[in-house]
Amino acid sequence: MPSGRGRGFAAVLAAAAIAVLAACGLRRPQPTAPAASRPAPDTRRRRHLWVWSVAPLALVLLLGGSAVVYALQQQRAAERWAAALTGGDPDRAPALILRNGCAGCHIIPGIGAARGMAGPVLSGLADRAFIGGTLPNTPANLVRWIRDSRGVNPRTAMPSTRISDSEARDIAAYLYALRSRP
Repeated sequence: MPSGRGRGFAAVLAAAAIAVLAACGLRRPQPTAPAASRPAPDTRRRRHLWVWSVAPLALVLLLGGSAVVYALQQQRAAERWAAALTGGDPDRAPALILRNGCAGCHIIPGIGAARGMAGPVLSGLADRAFIGGTLPNTPANLVRWIRDSRGVNPRTAMPSTRISDSEARDIAAYLYALRSRP
């Protein structure tokens, strides 16, 4: 069952689908009226055409909305996983990433200004074996790399940020949560 924003969105989609189906005439059949009060064949044909035009659109909207709800649920699950793994808060990271200049060197999904080309693209960092080509990819090593990359590898182009441990954990949580972001 969806939670939070997803539950409200799913309820709106379900209500919209029911309203469209009702408007299309796909509801419980009513008792037949005498022939004199039935709609003309031309009116029935237009209604039939309208039903078959709108019903697929309603289905596409319903399926598309369900995909959005599913994607939001997956992203929130990735963020909870990353927060538990690192002890950081991924929601605080975008401001920290911008403030510390990470966006100048890296492309980071979800950070619009992060279009730098000097460093690697940081999507999928959780799936990589190494950080900076030298450290095994663990949360502690990622935090260490973010704080003092030159202390780990003096030949790296990445500057040591010297940010606090909690800020580095927030950024690490955000980067690990990028697993399910496009």
